Formats: sequence, structure tokens, C-alpha cells
Amino acid sequence: MAANKSESLFADSLKDAAAGGVIALALFALLIGMKAEVASGLGGQLGIEYRWLAVIVAVAIVFVGRLLLNLFVWKADKPATQGLGNLLPKASSFAGLGKYAMPIFLVLAVVLPFILVSWLGTRGSRQYLDLAILVTTYVMLGWGLNIVVGLAGLLDLGYVAFYAVGAYSYALLAQYFGFSFWICLPLAGILAAFWGIILGFPVLRLRGDYLAIVTLAFGEIIRVVLLNWYDFTGGPDGISGIPRPSFFGLEFERGEGGFADFFGLQYNSIHRIIFLYYLILIMALVTNFVTMRLRKLPVGRAWEALREDEIACRSLGINTTNTKLTAFALGAMFGGFAGSFFATRQGFISPESFTFIESAVILAIVVLGGLGSQIGVVIAAVVMIGGFEFFRGLEEYRMLVFGLLMVAIMVWKPRGLISTRTPSISLSGKAKGISADLVQEGHG
Repeated sequence: MAANKSESLFADSLKDAAAGGVIALALFALLIGMKAEVASGLGGQLGIEYRWLAVIVAVAIVFVGRLLLNLFVWKADKPATQGLGNLLPKASSFAGLGKYAMPIFLVLAVVLPFILVSWLGTRGSRQYLDLAILVTTYVMLGWGLNIVVGLAGLLDLGYVAFYAVGAYSYALLAQYFGFSFWICLPLAGILAAFWGIILGFPVLRLRGDYLAIVTLAFGEIIRVVLLNWYDFTGGPDGISGIPRPSFFGLEFERGEGGFADFFGLQYNSIHRIIFLYYLILIMALVTNFVTMRLRKLPVGRAWEALREDEIACRSLGINTTNTKLTAFALGAMFGGFAGSFFATRQGFISPESFTFIESAVILAIVVLGGLGSQIGVVIAAVVMIGGFEFFRGLEEYRMLVFGLLMVAIMVWKPRGLISTRTPSISLSGKAKGISADLVQEGHG
């Protein structure tokens, strides 16, 4: 009887995997199988290169992956957590991860520039420091969005709009009024928070998918306005010549009065890169500190109550209007801070830097890390942003590989890499981590 059941399970799994392989063949035949390129033998005309071996490999991966999922995860007699999920640590094993991982990450982040410069030299460490700055920027953005999505449970697909508001606020204030970075930084955060409140008012009655659609539309509206208001924002040409930040008035340039001359150092362009790295690191740490402190205050507990059940939240006398607005405003403010840093780091911004894909990446970082988990955001940002660079040599295949990795993580860890939550307050005085399965997420 058991043998017949196993044979039936294998046959059904094989049929399902075959169907998935056929669908993959239909998709990959066009996406991967044919590539347009300039043919040298046709006088510079476009030709088509057929890559059927790559299609076969992709279809084989889909077929085998689907078969394994059916046999060991989805259709097995045992629960999914007892199948291939045993290959990964249980959720409870991560309960104490945040306690030890955050100090380790902090120490590593502080000494990272010195390690890279000593091992690779100033020239070789430049690209890795730039990558570290990019990763830390996305960590800060992820922590900012985590307030809205992870703590308050409000699904926001237009977070890149606040990122753009912060960047353009700094660029325009510096261009038209000559303000320095240190003056524009708080102004950019305030303006982004103002736009967060403006977005919050129309969406107070919306939840779930409807809220996501409105926030997505808001992000696109901001991008289109920046693209078409040519006289003010430069339109598709963007804004260039954005001033760099100084170290308490010391510019990172050659000659007398510069940073290197003041401290008696030999001038090196790596000084400015290291300064930018520590600047975004401090900004990210401030974001984390403020978020964790607010989470333990009444407003933070109100966010979590709103995430769990808005009707029950109202019955307790909590003003859901103010709760939503504070979540949107604070999340937008940190996005504005990160945007102003992005503008000063790049020295050039344009609307093409603030497309929907940026919002999708930031949201993916929050979801993959675990909604509400600060250390999870750090791990997901390192994996995702660093992963893009790691697979850069694969050209068009890197998005396919990256998508497969994301699917694999969501299958085995559907609540994110860090799937435990530490309560903001506990009766015993000693909070214990709880499973994320007991937490409502994204329903506010």
C-alpha cells in the first residue's frame, strides 16, 4: 500500500515537473534562446544568435527543482518543515542571532576600510569600498521601509519616491541657494517626511493590495514630475555638479587647507571614499537606533497593534490616523536622508535612478530579511546587493540566477531569513523570541 502511494506521488510529481518544464521551455526559448547582436558578416546589421544549450540547461533546472519540491516539500506526507527544510536551521535557532550578530556586524563594518586598504592597497580597495557604501545605503533604506512595512504592516511599493525627494531636495537647495550638505541633510529629511504625510492622508482608509497600488502610483507620479519639469529639475538630463560633503569644513582636495594637509597626510583620493563610507554607516546606525527606541515607545507598540488588527486597534482607543501618518512620515524621513547622501556621493542624479525597480529591491530586502527584523535587513542587503555584483559576469543570466535564489529562500524560509520576533514589551521583563507565524504582516 505504501509502495503504491509512493509510486502515485512520484508519478504526480513527475507530471507536474514536466508541465513546469514545458512552460519554462516556452518562456526561455524567447528570453534566453535568441539574442540579437551585430553580425560582422552582414555589414553591421543585426543578427540573431541561437543558444539552445542554455535553454536546455534552464529547463532542466526548472524540471529538477520542481520535481524535488513536489517530492520533499509540497506533496510529501510530512510537513514542509520536515522535508528539505531540515537542511536549513529552524526558526528557533535564530532566536539569539540578533543579540550576537549585530555587534559582530558593527565591529566588522568599522574596521572594514582599514582591512581592505591594508590587504588590497588604495587602488584595489576602491571598488570594494564603493560596494560597501552601496550596501550600507540599501541597509538604511531597508530599515526605513521596515518601519512602514515590517512594524506598521502597511505595504508600500512607492518608497523610492521619498528617496528621490531627498536626493532632489539636496541637489536643488545646493544649486539654487548654495547650501552645504550639512544644512541640506536635515532639510531633505523634513521635506521627505512632509511628502510622506501627504501620501498618508489619501490612503488612510486603504489596506493590502489597494494600499500597494496607491503607493506605487505615488512613486510613479514623483518620477514623471521629475522627468517632465525640465526648467526646475533638469528633466531627463538630471542635475550635475552636486557639491561633495566636507569634514567640518575641510575639503578632500589637494593643496593647502585640505583634509590631508590639515592632518599631515599625503593626499589620496581614497580619503573621500572612506569618509563617505563612515558617513553613511553613521546615518544607518542612527536610523537603527531611532527605530529600535521608537519600537519600545507607545507609538511603536501602536504600529505593531495596527499591523496585527486595525479594528482591535481602534477599539483600544488608538488613533489609527496618527499612527499611520507617523509611520509614513518617519519611514519617508529616513528615505530622504539616504537620498541626500546618494546625491552627494554620485554628484549627479536623474529620474532614471528612481524607477520602480528600486522600490522592488528595497521591499525585497525587507521581506527576505524578515519583516520587522533589523539584522535580517542587513543580511538580505549584503546578499542581494552584493549578489548583483557577484553575478555581474553572468550578464543577462544574473537576474535569472538571482530570481531562482529568491524563490529558493521564499520556499524554505517564507517568513524571511530571520523568522523570529522579539516582543517590544513583556510581562516577565525578559522577552523571548516568538515565531513569525504568529505575527500578522502586511495587512494594516
